[in-house]
Amino acid sequence: MSRIVAGAAGGIPLKSVPGDSTRPTTDRVKEALFSRLESYDVLANARVLDLYAGAGSLGLEAASRGARSVLLVELAPKAVSVCQINAGLVNKALRNELVSVRRGSVDSVLDSFAPVTGGSAGRTWDVVFMDPPYPLTEEELAKTLEKVALVLEVGATVVVERSSRSAEPTWPDGLEKFADKKYGETRLWFAEPVQLGAE
Repeated sequence: MSRIVAGAAGGIPLKSVPGDSTRPTTDRVKEALFSRLESYDVLANARVLDLYAGAGSLGLEAASRGARSVLLVELAPKAVSVCQINAGLVNKALRNELVSVRRGSVDSVLDSFAPVTGGSAGRTWDVVFMDPPYPLTEEELAKTLEKVALVLEVGATVVVERSSRSAEPTWPDGLEKFADKKYGETRLWFAEPVQLGAE
């Protein structure tokens, strides 16, 4: 059973999505990931976006460790209902409605945050988790990363979780890999926004 590893809601067990359509991040990988994020000092007061959320464990862990707000994005109805249950558990433990859930495709949700040409800026994020399903092609992932690059705060961190056998994601203009780490069957890629035209 998955659980919140540490922070204000540490130890709370999380409900899992039934079936094998989602691939939960193991506690070992989650612990290593969040230890690294805390060393980067990017979690405290962060606005966090958890794409392809599954049961929501990455976003919920971020809420437990000091994020200001967390949005879990998931399309599959079973996973959405599990996200809602888990968000309720963590919000109750934190005595604050920090975590919300949005049902929809990742691309359509990202489109809704993008800045409107000639209009106001869109919604921006400090930390983005992406644990896409394995059937998602590298081309599809690259297109989604292009959308992610448009909604990042300066100094943001993007974490992409893939099979260790998958190729490195194709990073769009405006997003640059700065680290990666393999944990058994899983590889984490870390990227940050770069200012285009900067020397």
